[in-house]
Amino acid sequence: MDSRFKLTVFLIALFVFMPLGQSWSQDGSDEKPFAEVYLVLQLSDQEKESSVLDVANNLIKHYGGPDLIDIEIVTFGPGVRLLFKDAKYDTRIASLVENGVRFYICENTLDSIERRTGKRPEVSPYAKSVPAGVAKIIESVAEGFTLVKP
Repeated sequence: MDSRFKLTVFLIALFVFMPLGQSWSQDGSDEKPFAEVYLVLQLSDQEKESSVLDVANNLIKHYGGPDLIDIEIVTFGPGVRLLFKDAKYDTRIASLVENGVRFYICENTLDSIERRTGKRPEVSPYAKSVPAGVAKIIESVAEGFTLVKP
C-alpha cells in the first residue's frame, strides 16, 4: 500500500472513532485525545479536599490509566484552599498533575479573600486561574464533561 492510502485510512478511522460530543480544540491544546470519559470535579467545600483527590486517583485507576479519562478539578469558595501554595496535599496534587489532571482556582474567590483579609493568598503552581469557578464548570459541562461533586 502506498503511504497516501495509509494516511487516508488512518484519518478516516480517527474521525469515525472519535468520541461523540467531543472535539479537538482549534489551538490543538486537547491534552487527552484518547479519553473515553470526561469529568469535572467540583470542590467548594474545604472538608472534601481529600475526597476529591481520592475520586480523581481512583477513577484514573478504574479506567485503566490517565490517557483514558480527562479530569478537571475546579475550586471555588472555601474549596480554593486546596490550591494555596504549600497546601497539605501538594504532593498528591503534583502526582495527579503528572497524570494529566487539571486544577482550576476561582479568581472571584481570591478577590473576595483579598478584600476581606487585605492580602491575596499565594497560589500553587499547579493551579490554573479562571475568572469564575462556577462559570468554568458550566463551560466544561457544555463541552461534554460530567459534573461530580463528592
